[in-house]
Amino acid sequence: MTNEQKLYDHTLALLRERGVEPKAIGELVMFLQAKFIPALTLEVATDNVLIVLRKREVQNAVMTGIALDKAAEAGTLEQPLQSIIAEDEGLYGVDEILAFAIVNVYGSIGFTNYGYIDRVKPGILAKLNAHEPGIIHTFLDDIVGAIAAAAASRLAHSHPELEDDNY
Repeated sequence: MTNEQKLYDHTLALLRERGVEPKAIGELVMFLQAKFIPALTLEVATDNVLIVLRKREVQNAVMTGIALDKAAEAGTLEQPLQSIIAEDEGLYGVDEILAFAIVNVYGSIGFTNYGYIDRVKPGILAKLNAHEPGIIHTFLDDIVGAIAAAAASRLAHSHPELEDDNY
């Protein structure tokens, strides 16, 4: 097994450990793109999520964000960072900056997709952002939204013929 495959498998395992299946991210892609690509299926949307997850910068962001969320859950971060991440303070912003590393992979349309989905928080994002006691997803909710936005952007770039009619 190659190192690339090991990182990909590890990234998927981390997401699943935190309750996020690729299909749930695919549902977010459907939310973002079904209106623009009427023939889009959940299978194709999820396949695009899996392609995005093969990018090294995406894997690095997933691993980093989940590690910080886990450290905050364990209470092992220094103060005041521990409280800031544990409380998911609105002015923190570093979680969004990490998400931008993912969104940037497929161009500027990813930023608008990400901003919209981060604001609306449909599907799995609502669950991740629920702030349940003892569970911290300060980074993960933004990372998952960014993966969906990147996959939606990848799809948009692969269907330029639809741009004039639907965008």
